[in-house]
Amino acid sequence: MSAPTTKADAKGFLASGLGIALFSSAVFGTSGSFAKSMLETGWSPGAAVAVRLTGAAIILAIPAVVVLRGRWHQLKDNWLTILLFGLIGVAGCQLFYFNAVARLSVGVALLLEYLAPVMIVLWLWIASRRRPRALTSAGALLSLGGLVLVLDLTGAVKVDFVGVLWGMAAAVCLVIYFFITAKENDTLPPLVLASGGLMVGALVMWLVGILGLLPMTFSTADTTLGPWTTPWWVSAVGLIVLATVLAYVSGIMAARSLGSKVASFVSLTEVLFAVVWAWLLLGELPGPIQLLGGLLIVGGVVLVRVDELRGDRRAARQDAELAAARVLDHANDVEPVPSGHVTKEPRN
Repeated sequence: MSAPTTKADAKGFLASGLGIALFSSAVFGTSGSFAKSMLETGWSPGAAVAVRLTGAAIILAIPAVVVLRGRWHQLKDNWLTILLFGLIGVAGCQLFYFNAVARLSVGVALLLEYLAPVMIVLWLWIASRRRPRALTSAGALLSLGGLVLVLDLTGAVKVDFVGVLWGMAAAVCLVIYFFITAKENDTLPPLVLASGGLMVGALVMWLVGILGLLPMTFSTADTTLGPWTTPWWVSAVGLIVLATVLAYVSGIMAARSLGSKVASFVSLTEVLFAVVWAWLLLGELPGPIQLLGGLLIVGGVVLVRVDELRGDRRAARQDAELAAARVLDHANDVEPVPSGHVTKEPRN
């Protein structure tokens, strides 16, 4: 009974990890719609990001304190991880992305940032000196092809070399984000990492604004979401609670469950979710090309996930065979008879 139960639990764990990752992508995808409704009323990108991170950090601070009660040493032991997560994975990623948007179209900037999954595959290839398997390579190409279709990069596109460098820098930050969140760490709960990282990111954004490196413009004008005209704080609350608090906590949980490579590929579905949310909240109806691109993204994620599971099963089978071989090696071992104490059976 124990073996089937363990197998079922493992399947449930994997399924829940993928489900959490998709949920994270879905709520992350709302950020564009909520932010755009604010930007259209006069908010600057830097102000929207600063309010987003500050509000989320405040909300998560309370449950984080509850989780840390009696275990404050976890902050001291993991301060570097929290600092890097907030500085690079939160503030750096968004800051570099907005610099890229200032010089490139939003589509090109987002495409450059989402080169992160391919960078992860290449990095793991270099680090392990093992070429990615065929399914992983096919999944990477399929997902990137789908991403291009979803972004609908047709027509004349402004390309600026400095903007490309900013976009690549955002992609590198996203790679580091996935590696940090995917690292197994029993001494740092996901809630504490998210809260600490958002707090660091908020402080960095306000510092950048105070130094004049990023414009900070706010507005209290009403925003428009779908057919509704709402106060500005409705969009702000959606941006803080859905697109940040729930998104980052679930994203960290998914990355620790699935690993950096698979989690990064599943995150590509954020683009598809963003298109759907823009359709529902902003009236931007996706075209057939974008829907086709979404199918390609999902197909690429499935290929990578299947390849990962096949690799895990292959490794488990090899471990089982090695363990069985060790058992067989010792199966015929006999205890040596001490010399000088050999007994002979009496003859009849």
